[in-house]
Amino acid sequence: MPSTTTTTIEEPIQIDLSAPLKNHPSLIAPEPEHCPGPESTLAGQGDSCAGCPNQSICASTPKGPDPDIPLITARLAGIKHKILILSGKGGVGKSTFTTMLAHAFAADEGNMVGIMDTDICGPSIPKMMGVEAETIHVSNAGWSPVWVADNLGVMSVQFMLPSRDDAVIWRGPKKNGLIKQFLKDVEWGELDYLLVDTPPGTSDEHLSVNSYLKESGVDGAVVVTTPQEVSLLDVRKEIDFCRKAGIKVLGVVENMSGFVCPSCKHQNRIFKATTGGARKLAKEMGIPFLGAVPLDPRIGMACDYGESFFDNFPDSPACTALQGVVKRVREEAGIHDDEE
Repeated sequence: MPSTTTTTIEEPIQIDLSAPLKNHPSLIAPEPEHCPGPESTLAGQGDSCAGCPNQSICASTPKGPDPDIPLITARLAGIKHKILILSGKGGVGKSTFTTMLAHAFAADEGNMVGIMDTDICGPSIPKMMGVEAETIHVSNAGWSPVWVADNLGVMSVQFMLPSRDDAVIWRGPKKNGLIKQFLKDVEWGELDYLLVDTPPGTSDEHLSVNSYLKESGVDGAVVVTTPQEVSLLDVRKEIDFCRKAGIKVLGVVENMSGFVCPSCKHQNRIFKATTGGARKLAKEMGIPFLGAVPLDPRIGMACDYGESFFDNFPDSPACTALQGVVKRVREEAGIHDDEE
């Protein structure tokens, strides 16, 4: 006889985005599906906490500001502008865009630029920047970034792995701890720009970055998408996360926006914008549209070889489009020429 039991989806609880992140308590069981987090003010008190073996542990976990926040704020005091690079969907070229944005800022030799790779499980920035084989150097001042050029540094978990093929199989608390170290222990020095490359979605890494950087200030987030609606669906969630977390959305960039033939210069829409693409989404959600960057196979080649697409193909349509995006990012972040 067929079962008459019906499966219902629980209403997700509201996670406290302002909850300070501290050392994760030692739990005796895995966190349940809708756990508000042991550091949250709702810990041990939410509906999902009822019957959880960790309830008493979470309820007794100290709440309040993370004591490391002032240390992080002091360490980052020399960084003028901090920009998050976000995407809702994986595979839209967010890390590739981050590297090109960094090269664009660093093209002005007067700018000091850093990239912090917080994609703990899929660190690709070192490969794209040509420093995959490097390791972290530790001194009395802290961890030193790996310098791609005199004015462009990178920090990534990739530099800590014995082999580039080693998987990072970590739960949220360990990821949070490493991100805190990247901010508290890395000697970034005086930077004009720190670009924070994040993994897709709205997960532990995003909450950590937002919590740790809130005191020192973030200029805002650049959201990367492709023209298809399947990507825009997740971008809407990413923008909603930013608004709930109090992060200014500097704007949205449409990546892989057509293909310009290098011979005849004709543009084909390989990924068609069936619902209007990023430009229409930006208008609907009331955020700036920063520009559209076309496909160029040479971008992938440059990333594979760890070279600067900007330096090698300065006259390409993609490079020209990205220069326009850089200009718009600076405008939305309120960065003026006299700061340079």
